[in-house]
Amino acid sequence: MTQTRTESTGVGPVIVSPMDHYNQELIANLHPADWVNPTPTQRYNLVVIGGGTAGLVTAAGAGLLGAKVALIEKHLLGGDCTNVGCVPSKAMIRSARVAGEIHRAKHYGINVPEGVTVDFSAVMERLRRVRTEISPNDSATRFQQEFGIDVFFGEAQFSGADAVEVAGQTLRFKKAAIATGSSPARLPIEGLEEAGYLTNETVFSLTEKPDRLAVIGGGYIGCELAQTFRRLGSEVVLFQHGSRILEREDIDASNIVQQVFVQEGVRLVLKSQIKRVEKKDSVKVIHYEADGQENAVTVDEILVGAGRTPNIKGLNLEAVGVKTDPKKGVIIDDYLQTTNPNIYAVGDVCMKWKFTHAADAAARILIQNALFAVAGIGRKKLSALNMPWCTYTDPEVAHVGLYPHEAQEQGIEVDTFCVSLNDIDRAIVDDETEGFLKIHVKQDTDKIVGATLVARHAGEIISQITLAMNHQIGLGAIANTIYPYPTQAEVIRKAASQYGLKRLTRFKPLATKLLSWRR
Repeated sequence: MTQTRTESTGVGPVIVSPMDHYNQELIANLHPADWVNPTPTQRYNLVVIGGGTAGLVTAAGAGLLGAKVALIEKHLLGGDCTNVGCVPSKAMIRSARVAGEIHRAKHYGINVPEGVTVDFSAVMERLRRVRTEISPNDSATRFQQEFGIDVFFGEAQFSGADAVEVAGQTLRFKKAAIATGSSPARLPIEGLEEAGYLTNETVFSLTEKPDRLAVIGGGYIGCELAQTFRRLGSEVVLFQHGSRILEREDIDASNIVQQVFVQEGVRLVLKSQIKRVEKKDSVKVIHYEADGQENAVTVDEILVGAGRTPNIKGLNLEAVGVKTDPKKGVIIDDYLQTTNPNIYAVGDVCMKWKFTHAADAAARILIQNALFAVAGIGRKKLSALNMPWCTYTDPEVAHVGLYPHEAQEQGIEVDTFCVSLNDIDRAIVDDETEGFLKIHVKQDTDKIVGATLVARHAGEIISQITLAMNHQIGLGAIANTIYPYPTQAEVIRKAASQYGLKRLTRFKPLATKLLSWRR
């Protein structure tokens, strides 16, 4: 395909491989080839740089509240989440779960004929279809017509204390928001660049299944995709530098996922260091060291899922007094304000929480602080958020609030109530007993400070605990809440009942004496 420069936006046409009708429709929604950038207004209340979740929510919210807003995006609206993150990965995971169910069907008394195979190209076509169906939510037309946003496509750069340049035009602002996100980190491994590798930005463009896949990185991206590709039929080897996968999570949680991976045939190479990669014809050879032994493995593709780098280059931030760090990105305070008081930042480019829902929640804080707080009155803090997250392995690992070691670092003593899914009737019926719930409360109270849940639907259940934390609902109130029977969410009620039982035992001597008087 011939690429020509588009005069209206200053960038060439966007190509999303493969250029089938689904991806063509995706582009038509998220970066139309015939889009003409509007004529800038004299001054904007808010100029938003970056059209991912953080930028879209900031722009839409401010626009709905009456602000004059400009939104700048150089590639595809929707950012990572819609295009190369949450949406395509969960579509792929859904297909992998079906494959996993078929593999275990006999366990449930269902005889599946031999010869059932995975049509990888059909899996990826469904992924592209689903992504395209969702894309109108983030479309340029919608943001222009429904929210009154001036949408500009092109490279943005600060050109003055109150100005941003894009595609040859100057946009003047009262406040600006940097929401440029992050990109996969580049690893300093000898030969890796020359051999070539996949990241979350390219893996969803595959149309043919790699028979042998190496995954570098045992965080949430690496683990989700390692299990997914294994269930879809690839031989998978997962390299992790540390002693366990999902190192940031509760050790019991990561151990469960680790055991499941081994059972499903994912080869784990822990405490490993990759020395070099070389390409031999159509394959790639990874030379590594683990447990003091040097070895090598041959694969068809390498997927790097280790770390993110904030997108701060090319914005000319130093010229407008915005301090940055190569690893942390744009430096912000607890109010999302940069070292330039008129410029804010939100999302992956500046926050430790690199999740779509974190960007969404923080964007709402930015709108309040940048546009409606007067002399600092009415500002909201990022640190006030109770942030849940979930790793979408099977089983899922979800968490909210503090881990016990974090509570201890803050001088908070905790009591922990733990319930295994082996004690939950619905989990037993579903044969999904690999998991648990740990709820941490402030010692001698029912105030929840954190929780970790490992369950097949942990991401759906954890929000109940987040809601309780947000509204100061303690375990005592949860213990008195009626849950439908049987559900896996009952694990929360059972944990609350443990708290109630602990209280009752304290009062048992008094109650026994009282009841003896009444006999």
